[in-house]
Amino acid sequence: MHLTTQPFLESMALACERDGRMLFEGLHFGVQAGDMLQVSGPNGSGKSSLLRLLAGLMQPAEGEVRLAGKALHDQRAELARSLLWLGHAAGIKGLLTAQENLAWLCALHRPATSAAIDAALRAVGLRGFEDVPCHTLSAGQQRRVALARLYLDAPPLWILDEPFTALDKQGVAQLEQHLEQHCQNRGMVILTTHHQLARRPRCYRELDLGQLPA
Repeated sequence: MHLTTQPFLESMALACERDGRMLFEGLHFGVQAGDMLQVSGPNGSGKSSLLRLLAGLMQPAEGEVRLAGKALHDQRAELARSLLWLGHAAGIKGLLTAQENLAWLCALHRPATSAAIDAALRAVGLRGFEDVPCHTLSAGQQRRVALARLYLDAPPLWILDEPFTALDKQGVAQLEQHLEQHCQNRGMVILTTHHQLARRPRCYRELDLGQLPA
C-alpha cells in the first residue's frame, strides 16, 4: 500500500483523437513511486499515443496530465529532470559511436562521465563496441545502445515504448530484472510491450485500452 495519496504522474479525464477518431477518452489513473504500469490493447487503440501524451510530446484532445499535482505544461523543467523517454525507435544517430550517442543524449539533461558511459555499455553487453559507429551495429545492438541510458544516472520516471524490441532472450531477461529493480528502488515505469513479462514488481498493474468502456 502506498504511503502517499498524491500520484507523481496523473492522467485526468484524458482523451486522444487521431484522424477524426477518438482513440480513448475519460482516462483516469495515477503512478506513484514503485509502480509499473503496462499499457496494453490491440493495434490502433492508442498505446503509443498515450505514452507520448504522458511524456509531454503530444497534447490531449481533452483532459490533462499532471506532474506532482500540477499541469504538465507548467512543469516542463521538472519533467525534463524527472523523465527518461525511450520511443519505439532506438533514437540514436548512426554516424555517431555508442559512446558519442550516450554522451550527446545525456548532455541534454544529465551529463555523464566517459567512465559511467562505458560502464553502462558494458552492462548491456556492448563491451568492445563502445567506439564503433552505430550504423554498423545490428538492430539488437542499436536497441542496447538506447537502453544503456537506463544504466546511467537515470531519473525516477521511465516511459518506454516497446523496449524489448530486437532483444535476444538474454537481453530480455536482463531488462526485465533491471526494470523490476528500478521499481523496487522507488522508481516508476510506464511501458508498452507485446512481450509477456516474466518478472513484475510488487506494484505492477495493467491498463488495457481495448477494455475501456465505450
